[in-house]
Amino acid sequence: MPIEFSAFAPGRPLVLIAGPCVIESEEHARRMARSIRDAVGDFVFKASFDKANRTSVNAFRGPGLREGLRILAGIKAEGFSILTDIHEPAQAEPAAEVADILQVPAFLCRQTDLLLAAGRTGRIVNIKKGQFVAPHDIPRAAEKVASTGNRQAILTERGSSFGYNNLVVDMRGLQIMRESGWPVVFDATHSVQIPGGAGTASGGQPQFIETLARAAVAAGVNGVFVEVHDQPEKALSDGPNALRLALLGAFWQRLQAIHALVGSAGFA
Repeated sequence: MPIEFSAFAPGRPLVLIAGPCVIESEEHARRMARSIRDAVGDFVFKASFDKANRTSVNAFRGPGLREGLRILAGIKAEGFSILTDIHEPAQAEPAAEVADILQVPAFLCRQTDLLLAAGRTGRIVNIKKGQFVAPHDIPRAAEKVASTGNRQAILTERGSSFGYNNLVVDMRGLQIMRESGWPVVFDATHSVQIPGGAGTASGGQPQFIETLARAAVAAGVNGVFVEVHDQPEKALSDGPNALRLALLGAFWQRLQAIHALVGSAGFA
């Protein structure tokens, strides 16, 4: 069954959004989706058909809209829920024919036309909080989506710029975002990214993925977003901050245990 917005409601099981940063090939995307399902059970598969904000013009961007959506449609036909990002309003409608969740990238979270186009599709809209946006300001983006009559918006924390080439996560922001009334997801892998830290690409500190994810789940988020790769050192995008596939199963069990504890204590 495709994921529904109600899955992100308080008191529900923790939602996992996982997959490679970008579609590297049809074979790899299908293999990753199946392997993640084997490791954790139900989840939302994420992968981008285009990475439009790579550090270098020579960096791999993905297969593009048409081919990427064809690949994602094949994965969806196997029973997976799908999330993918859009970068311009014209991509919203075709992406919505395949994706259950449309994602607005962090750098584009204030782009009104993009948010409105995503909202008009009627799909769930996941809004990444920009690295430059305060937690008490990002609900305005959700309100733009809601102005279309679609109130299925989610806010995702992915770290805030702290000086050059560095991100920090202010855990207070998770509570502030929750108090706005919108479901909140924590992006555990982009939060450990070092933007532009590798010169022509971003670096990362994957050793801190679980530390931050545990804290976010304890703070009461509704879901966790994590980029996963079977060989991060060979990934074509964001490998330095990806979680290795072999670690995912145990990682997810520990997060679910924290979520259950938080819920039983009445904090969720």
